Amino acid sequence: MTAWALTWEVKANDRYYHWQFKEKVFLCCQRKRYKTNIIHTAKYNVFTFLPLNLYEQFHRVSNLYFLLIIILQGIPEISTLPWFTLFAPLVCLLIIRAARDLVDDIGRHRSDTAVNNRPCQILVGKRFLWKKWKDLCVGDVVCLQKDSIVPADMLLLASTEPSSLCYVETADVDGETNLKFRQALAVTHHELNNTRKMATFQGKVVCEKPNSRMHNFVGSLEWKGKKYPLDSGNILLRGCKIRNTDACYGLVIYAGFDTKIMKNCGKIHLKRTKLDHLVNRLVIMIFLFLLLVSMGLALGFRYKIKEFRTKHYYISSNYKRTDTMESFFTFWGFLILLSVMVPMALFIIAEFIYLGNSIFINWDTQMYYAPLDTPAKARSTSLNDQLGQVEYIFSDKTGTLTQNIMTFKKCCINGHIYGPDNEDTLPKVNPYLWNEFADGKLLFHNKELLSAVRAKKDKVVQEFWRLLALCHTVMVREQNNQLLYQAASPDEEALVTAARNFGYVFLSRTQDTITVVELGQERVYEVLAMMDFNSVRKRMSVLVRNPEGSICLYTKGADMVLFQRLSKRDVTETATEEALAAFAEQTLRTLCLAYKEVDKDAYEAWSLRHQEANLLLQNRAQALHQLYEEMEQNLQLLGATAIEDRLQDGVPDTIRCLKNGNIKVWVLTGDKLETAVNIGFACQLLSEDMIILEEKEIVHMLEGYWDSNNSLQNGKGRFLQQVQTAMVITGDFLDQLMIPSSKDKSKTLHENVLAEKAWQEPNQQQEASPTWRLPQMWRSFVEQLGGMRETLRLRGAKPHESPEVRRERAFVDLAVHCQAVICCRVTPKQKALIVTLIRKHQGVVTLAIGDGANDVNMIKTADIGVGLVGQEGMQAVQNSDYVLAQFCFLQRLLLVHGRWSYMRVCKFLRYFIYKTLASMMAQIWFAFYSGFTAQPLYEGWFLALFNLLYSTLPVLYIGLFEQDVSAKKSLQMPELYIAGQKEELFNYWVFFQALAHGMATSLINFFVTLVACHDNGGPFSFSDYQSFGVILALSGLLSVTMEVILIIKYWTILTVLAILLSLSCYAIITCASQSLWLFKTSPRTFPFLYADRNVLSQPFALLVILLNVSLNTVSVLAFRIIYQIVKKPRPKVEEVPSEEIMVEPIQYLQRESRARRSSYAFSHREGYANLITQGTIMRRARDTNSELLNDDQPPSEDEIPPSFRDPTWHPRRLSFLPVSLSEGQAIILEDLETAVAIHLAKESLRQKGDRTKTRHPTITY
Repeated sequence: MTAWALTWEVKANDRYYHWQFKEKVFLCCQRKRYKTNIIHTAKYNVFTFLPLNLYEQFHRVSNLYFLLIIILQGIPEISTLPWFTLFAPLVCLLIIRAARDLVDDIGRHRSDTAVNNRPCQILVGKRFLWKKWKDLCVGDVVCLQKDSIVPADMLLLASTEPSSLCYVETADVDGETNLKFRQALAVTHHELNNTRKMATFQGKVVCEKPNSRMHNFVGSLEWKGKKYPLDSGNILLRGCKIRNTDACYGLVIYAGFDTKIMKNCGKIHLKRTKLDHLVNRLVIMIFLFLLLVSMGLALGFRYKIKEFRTKHYYISSNYKRTDTMESFFTFWGFLILLSVMVPMALFIIAEFIYLGNSIFINWDTQMYYAPLDTPAKARSTSLNDQLGQVEYIFSDKTGTLTQNIMTFKKCCINGHIYGPDNEDTLPKVNPYLWNEFADGKLLFHNKELLSAVRAKKDKVVQEFWRLLALCHTVMVREQNNQLLYQAASPDEEALVTAARNFGYVFLSRTQDTITVVELGQERVYEVLAMMDFNSVRKRMSVLVRNPEGSICLYTKGADMVLFQRLSKRDVTETATEEALAAFAEQTLRTLCLAYKEVDKDAYEAWSLRHQEANLLLQNRAQALHQLYEEMEQNLQLLGATAIEDRLQDGVPDTIRCLKNGNIKVWVLTGDKLETAVNIGFACQLLSEDMIILEEKEIVHMLEGYWDSNNSLQNGKGRFLQQVQTAMVITGDFLDQLMIPSSKDKSKTLHENVLAEKAWQEPNQQQEASPTWRLPQMWRSFVEQLGGMRETLRLRGAKPHESPEVRRERAFVDLAVHCQAVICCRVTPKQKALIVTLIRKHQGVVTLAIGDGANDVNMIKTADIGVGLVGQEGMQAVQNSDYVLAQFCFLQRLLLVHGRWSYMRVCKFLRYFIYKTLASMMAQIWFAFYSGFTAQPLYEGWFLALFNLLYSTLPVLYIGLFEQDVSAKKSLQMPELYIAGQKEELFNYWVFFQALAHGMATSLINFFVTLVACHDNGGPFSFSDYQSFGVILALSGLLSVTMEVILIIKYWTILTVLAILLSLSCYAIITCASQSLWLFKTSPRTFPFLYADRNVLSQPFALLVILLNVSLNTVSVLAFRIIYQIVKKPRPKVEEVPSEEIMVEPIQYLQRESRARRSSYAFSHREGYANLITQGTIMRRARDTNSELLNDDQPPSEDEIPPSFRDPTWHPRRLSFLPVSLSEGQAIILEDLETAVAIHLAKESLRQKGDRTKTRHPTITY
């Protein structure tokens, strides 16, 4: 508690109280301590756009380089080219990029405006008025209606539900789909029961300062001289949605950027691609090269000028400067002249290429989703090439991989499996028309089962559906003559809905009864006891007395739990077990159902002891647990249910295809561990032959990194490649891994992991920790993982790294060797942390994809962020770089558009560098024959327009339309994607190849022309300066044109048009610039009068041009053919292990399907059993007055169960997968404290360093 001092004070209905507080920002600058509810996620505003955007643009080295050259061109003494030849293109480039950034930011401004202007009801004076979210302030009292989104972090004061319960959906905050409840304090529930009392409410909340901890809140309410403790069970977080609650009232505690969801959102980062960074480094290299060349040529000029002045002393009066000064000016003249080696046109054309490829993404009909009328959209136009280099995908689960829909898929009754009928046999008429209560949304139809139900002859079938209608904690309400079910989880609702359609309709419940309509007959069952799910029991039971007076126990739960409690093993159990295995293979979520008839005398004796146990003040939970265990014996198996957590279309195929492309998919979710693992199997991210590393094993393995003394060999790390591994961790584990110091790291992790086995169910043998009783193969596996530390050190680990960095590096290295990683119960900030760790230690391109506000931070942090248009709002879309409607479209986005964009940009860069050097390197060779005077070789207009017009269209075609293989083959051969990950198409080696190729072309053109023109005179000679330059210009232009013809693989009519139009531009503009009219107008600007016409009229000149082009083309073709002949396919070298590893059979490591086929029972939250049995949740008749809530007296402190006071879920580290089948299933038990001792338990756990608190109503199993 000391780490988080309670210094935040909020006074209800008093805005002036908060306005008076200021906080220091910088030096004497201050700002208001309590923020408004206005949010701004945009980067710019009217005043900051120009300076901030220019600041970002001049972070590019190329822009700084061009600015330097423009400044030099403005100095007449050293300028060799007009200053506007670079200034105009640079301004054009800056405007294009600024416009792109402005469009992106306008979208963010619109999003912010839409959010800030959402309506809400704020208490002003003595009534609630409709205002906007941006008008909210800390201390305001707000009224929220059903299906409203919570505008700020608020303390729940009251609601229209019984006991001021409020049901919320938090999918947009933490990714969980199940319905949660929050509850107001008893004092505010009873006191604040009308608007007048809320207007006079003067309570003060004292709590922790704003922070990013989503699942924690500590504070107190001070009112009327008393203090009332507050926790996160009393808090409504911004972004939650009010469900099944007509109205609720809250006090704003944190607003705007102080809210927990905004604290987790992160900041907008300037994203730049790998190629962009590489081009920046190449610009620096080229600039340094030009400096050295210019310096060398200037030294040559210094030598030549001495010789010139000696021989031609009679004109030396024209050179009044010293030799050193002349050389100095010549150096800058050469630097300006050779600046065309980094052409501005490259960056301008690149912007159009990026824009064009983004438009192609928007136009792709294969990524259009008709049900939502949503096409793919590229919100960023500068990251397309990086889509072809992704190595890691970080995906949310809820709404991204799944549809948030639970469907009743199959069932097994008395050993017989009932699945959905084939499409051919489906009835044309709704088969449930006979049932007035049937839900038309249920898609499960089975004619045979429906006939058996309506025949009323099979008792097992009747009891099966009766159990589903009775054994649950679902609440029901009627709206528009329709039954609406309100469940703690979507699984429960799916099961009750299935029973409803088959004629066993859950109609209503009271504190002591359940009313069910069974095939048209209404029956009322008396509830004698309700035994809810929890993480220890993994089952739920209800003890009822039917209208005939018989007492029955109905139980549902995990198969491994129920099978141990059956009266006898028979054929039904064997058949059911086979059915469960089949369901698990189909990744369905299963439950087993059983029942028994209870003797009345036995029940009376048990009931007395049950009442006594309920009155205990100590060890109440253990006593009740033993009584439940005693009752839940000698059961008769009824069957099993199978629920499908429906995936989005094509998810398994997409993940399989991405994995074939060497892309690793990690799932980061706020949902429960078991649910996430089950989805991992469903989408084929996990497989049966994988070794699933859990937290206990990970702890033991990482100790090899922390404690080993470098005695193992590097080769042993190869074991990782010999097995398929996956990692499953929780957010709590990630926190403990990163936070503690290295000295107590091992101890802390082991204490937290082993603390989970504090106690087990009665009569169950205590198992030794699998961390210490590993089979031989595990020991070999762990030891060889330890041997990887040397590999780490070789790969970049520094000897003086901090313990935190070493821990990060060890964890990341272990994780990246796994074929799949699933992180569950992680906060938005932890999602971003995982992405940051991979980027930091692996240096790879990462992509994050999600659909909710809890994914925004991850999307912003990754190199590429993809937002899915889903059910969780539009915040992920508004902060993303690309927008998709379905996860399966990611396959086409990366493997087709991403790979094409990367290939096109790489080929564009290589060819542009080649063609620039092929033409402009001749300037350097010409300097050796012009006295190093920085005399331009070419006509000025050719220099200015060569990269802008004369060779632009073919290279633009390459950047927009080039394809090496079709889209269909790209999807069929995902292995082609690996070239982008390895940066094979453009790197330093490719750059130097282009450099050498361009230099060779320029050498051939220059010296062949020089030899042909040497000592050639006469009226038809072309050895003059202008003719020589024209021949070189034409030779260079035609040589690069032939090269583009050779490298283009995808030929269309556009290819021919691009080449012809480029050559036509040269012919037309050259003819105009060398005309007599322009020469007379400005001889200095247009000095090459009829130069091209004179040269082209000479056959010998044409022959020289043809010879240059032929030599360049033939030499390149010969080199490439020889290279292909010499190049041999790389032989596959089989790695031989350095030593044999004797291992036990693999079954000791594999997790069998039995361990996960009851994942619903493991992951199911505790329902509303306590609320039901104590009547808290039951709706009572209201008084006919103006009060908002009923006036029931609040229960005393002793009467309030701990589940009411602290209902927030806190993650537990648990192992639901067995180490081996022979050791049995590992069941982790959780200490359940009584209401009186709950504060002592919290203090004890806090002293041990375990942040998990004993809170029950929303515990995960």
